[in-house]
Amino acid sequence: MAARRWSASGPWIRGNGQGCGSLFTLVSKPFCSAAAASTAINAQRLAEKLRAQKREQDTKKEPVSTNAVQRRVQEIVRFTRQLQRVHPNVLAKALTRGILHQDKNLVVINKPYGLPVHGGPGVQLCITDVLPILAKMLHGHKAEPLHLCHRLDKETTGVMVLAWDKDMAHQVQELFRTRQVVKKYWAITVHVPMPSAGVVDIPIVEKEAQGQQQHHKMTLSPSYRMDDGKMVKVRRSRNAQVAVTQYQVLSSTLSSALVELQPITGIKHQLRVHLSFGLDCPILGDHKYSDWNRLAPQKLSVGTLKKLGLEQSKARYIPLHLHARQLILPALGSGKEELNLVCKLPRFFVHSLHRLRLEMPNEDQNENNEAKCLGAQ
Repeated sequence: MAARRWSASGPWIRGNGQGCGSLFTLVSKPFCSAAAASTAINAQRLAEKLRAQKREQDTKKEPVSTNAVQRRVQEIVRFTRQLQRVHPNVLAKALTRGILHQDKNLVVINKPYGLPVHGGPGVQLCITDVLPILAKMLHGHKAEPLHLCHRLDKETTGVMVLAWDKDMAHQVQELFRTRQVVKKYWAITVHVPMPSAGVVDIPIVEKEAQGQQQHHKMTLSPSYRMDDGKMVKVRRSRNAQVAVTQYQVLSSTLSSALVELQPITGIKHQLRVHLSFGLDCPILGDHKYSDWNRLAPQKLSVGTLKKLGLEQSKARYIPLHLHARQLILPALGSGKEELNLVCKLPRFFVHSLHRLRLEMPNEDQNENNEAKCLGAQ
């Protein structure tokens, strides 16, 4: 008795024989049941559905806001996501366009916002990944990879020094370690530091913060405390590290300030901790250190939100306004002059200065006028 033949309904099933691309019939055999054929068809439909969902997700765009500030916030969010998705060659090319200085010993780049220096959990792309590619773009395909001389936090922008060989990298690292490098940062703060200039000399230690979500943060470990109106020296934590920051207010309003920071030491998150917990002036966009017990978006006053043109629900997208503005390196190798490296502010930083009515120091107004105009659009 001849075997009964039947046709598969639904989507086409492509074979890899001579008849590939045409609808073929399945022959019923003892080891090939209708249930197995149905399973194969369902699996293909599921795969097509998943591919369609991925295409839709890739092409899906956030609604464009009519508010200029919120449009800028959306741009920053998209930019930071794109940095993690771009091909390393594309990122390396972008870094070459932001080179601040290059000689036989060093390459100095303008580190963009949202780009981590090192890899880690959830990090798809970082600066160390593209150092070999960056070196080849600058010195040809036989060039050895560049080397890191120091680090910046993922959210910090500005001057970053790379070296062509390990010996020079170690030399620069030693200058940082022995505090021979002058480092100047600019930050926009919520509240105004009082007094307007001074030194914060309070040790820092890492502790576990108790809250709805347990997490670790750097915090102050003061050497003194007040007891019945008297200053009493306390026992220092064995894990506390000496941390010293010099600061000066460059411009201020009643509720915010542009502050220049000069870290004398180099402790993890030192500037953010000293400003937030030492001076009660957290950096704008610092969602980690604006509150000790909570991991939540920074809480801003109604006046500040109004100036920024944002609602509190959108505050989570405000980037950290901390910029590595200037590095001064002593003479290296056969050089006789110190190296003064200055990096202009990113557009979002200038835009926030404009919105908060904070004035730029005179020597920096000319070079940032163009960025200010762009940010105001």
